[in-house]
Amino acid sequence: MRTIIPALTLLVIISACNKEIDKELVKKEIFSSEKAFEAMALEKGRVEAFFYFADENAVIKRGNELISGKENIRKYYESQPDDSSSLSWTPDFIDVSDCGTLGYTYGTFILKTRDEKGALVESTGVFHTIWKKQDDGTWKYVWD
Repeated sequence: MRTIIPALTLLVIISACNKEIDKELVKKEIFSSEKAFEAMALEKGRVEAFFYFADENAVIKRGNELISGKENIRKYYESQPDDSSSLSWTPDFIDVSDCGTLGYTYGTFILKTRDEKGALVESTGVFHTIWKKQDDGTWKYVWD
């Protein structure tokens, strides 16, 4: 009996990843999550957006610092100066795992800020995000 339960558990896990998935549909789900994340960042601010879309164990890299965990990500963004900057981005590439539970995106972002004289300053860069499908079917990032 002790070996049957682990064997059945393993069989369920393996069969769950062996079902055929529509990768294009999953890519669209991830794209929609990216755009909802971006919209929230613009409407409610980065604190709320980066907290809401984070997996409980998410990690972000800012400069040379790694910030681990959803609550620590919130604290990091809350500690940043409150400014009128805006952040926008769009994925240039999306791919998903064969079982459809992980995906990644990369693309470009634009950060618009104002300097001390009030002039608009635009900074651009590249982002890379790893997404994990949650038990409720939503997508949360595990790396940004």
